[in-house]
Amino acid sequence: MESIWNLVQHERAELVRCLRGLSASDWSVQSQCPGWSVHDVAAHLLNSANTTPTSFAIDIFRARFNIDRQNQDGVDRYRNASSEELLEQLQQAVDRRTGPPRFLAPIASRLVEEIAHGEDIRRPLGINHSYEPEALKAAIVYQAATRKGFGGAKEDLVDVRLVAEDLDWTHGSGTHEVRGPALEILMAVTGRTARPGTLSGSGVSFLK
Repeated sequence: MESIWNLVQHERAELVRCLRGLSASDWSVQSQCPGWSVHDVAAHLLNSANTTPTSFAIDIFRARFNIDRQNQDGVDRYRNASSEELLEQLQQAVDRRTGPPRFLAPIASRLVEEIAHGEDIRRPLGINHSYEPEALKAAIVYQAATRKGFGGAKEDLVDVRLVAEDLDWTHGSGTHEVRGPALEILMAVTGRTARPGTLSGSGVSFLK
């Protein structure tokens, strides 16, 4: 658990560094999350970092147990914060180690969120970032083992073998293969679209 938290904190710090280099107009660019700007995704990550088991229980109750509504409420909480204010609070939240109850959101889910949402911000802005191999491995393994009802991709990967060519790493033993860079595989198993031409194999069509 210690190593996963270290990776989460590292990615938070890297995203803060990235955000500090944005122009004023960059913050309003549409992210890869439908309906959310770069500012909105940053606000979501801040809200997530500040979540505790108690605040999660309160927020999900107020949202009538609708996770999408809860997420939007979290974004709206920081809607009027300036980019400078958001950056300051994100910096303060880098080392936090709280979150929803562990049985609902294990620590590895925090890592998936930091990487996937980090890319949701970076890709529309044309920013590339290198991730630690162990971070990508841990994130993909978590997504592959987690049911779709909890945000994972387990059901989609029953007959799929993942091959991360840049890590010399595989996961699963299915007859349908998905081959490509680990980051693109992770984006695919989080329900996002990988960069064109980066993934190959008959298992690509299984990733929805």
